[in-house]
Amino acid sequence: MKERREDDDSESRIDYGVIFCVLMLALIGLASIYVAATHDSSATSVSSVLVSQVVWYVIGTIAVVVIMQFDAEQLWKVAPLAYWLGIFLLAAVLVFYSRSYAASTGAKSWFAIGPLTFQPSEVMKPAFILMLARVASDHNHTYYEHSLRSDWMLLGKLILWLLPVAVLLKLQNDFGTMLVFFAIVGGVALVSGITWKIIVPAVTAIVAIGGSALALVATSGGRVILEHLGFASYQFSRIDTWLNPSSNTSDQGYQLWQSMKAIGSGSIFGTGFNVSKVYVPVRESDMIFSVIGENFGFIGSFILILLYFLLIYQMIKVTFDTKTVFYAYISTGVIMMILFHTFENIGMNIGLLPLTGIPLPFVSQGGSALIGNMIGIGLIMSMRYHNKSYMFSRNEEFE
Repeated sequence: MKERREDDDSESRIDYGVIFCVLMLALIGLASIYVAATHDSSATSVSSVLVSQVVWYVIGTIAVVVIMQFDAEQLWKVAPLAYWLGIFLLAAVLVFYSRSYAASTGAKSWFAIGPLTFQPSEVMKPAFILMLARVASDHNHTYYEHSLRSDWMLLGKLILWLLPVAVLLKLQNDFGTMLVFFAIVGGVALVSGITWKIIVPAVTAIVAIGGSALALVATSGGRVILEHLGFASYQFSRIDTWLNPSSNTSDQGYQLWQSMKAIGSGSIFGTGFNVSKVYVPVRESDMIFSVIGENFGFIGSFILILLYFLLIYQMIKVTFDTKTVFYAYISTGVIMMILFHTFENIGMNIGLLPLTGIPLPFVSQGGSALIGNMIGIGLIMSMRYHNKSYMFSRNEEFE
């Protein structure tokens, strides 16, 4: 009887709600990639594309199982190592980046070894989340009574850890990925208890800067100023396409225009599985939502979004069940990462947001992004698996 109770306890430590959501998203992803590869003349072999994606899912699953074995104390200790390894990879890719990918995308973000490509910024995201969680936990343990001074100090620490990442991503010309890291910092800052006397002015300043940048894009003089600040021509083109997608449907705006046409053609119930009447460039990865919108219509798109909300709900539920501060910061970072990816990808597919190279979590083709997201899921799963209320004492447990 005792052995059976231990087995039941082991089973209860596995969050099947999270597993269900990820599995359903993976199945939707495989079906959508199959449709995209079938109708894409550049795809040499549909089976090879699917097998490659399945292999990445298997590797990601192994990563989840391995990371589940790490408890809070072990994650605390590994956080700096993971962060600095990620920084090393982000710096190394500036030297050993794939020349062909850089020529086609304008970003020096990929390693390439034969047919295998790898984007280090994707696995840097969970490493960055771990480091921020440690920094915020350590700070709030030291300054357990919040004050304006201590909150400014915490915000400064978060920004200092962000700065090397932001600089390296700027050198890679990967602005879209940089936004994900900003979103992670924003989420951790909110949960860490930083006063609204700091948060409100900071958000106001960000909105003002963004609005001013858009205003500058609208004038030739403003564009000159932005060019001096580091804006590239392709970034201006993406903003122009976003503001007026019908103005240039044969060049820079072609991808967005075709995506909107495909989604619109799906109507309520879609055209049917593997029925594609509108060609969309790169629809197997960045524009995968256009496949779902065309084949499965509004109903299918709604189910997809519902799955993401269910996944986020499950992650929040796990966080409250564990009642561990360090885990709360980790889960916030993972939630912000997945939420931002989802919002940005769907938003750019329907013309709500500018085009960026942000994939749809667990659905888009690609190994690096999938592994990064699966590592995030592994961190969430470890919370349930090691359901202990670790009280943060650096002298006793986290040194």
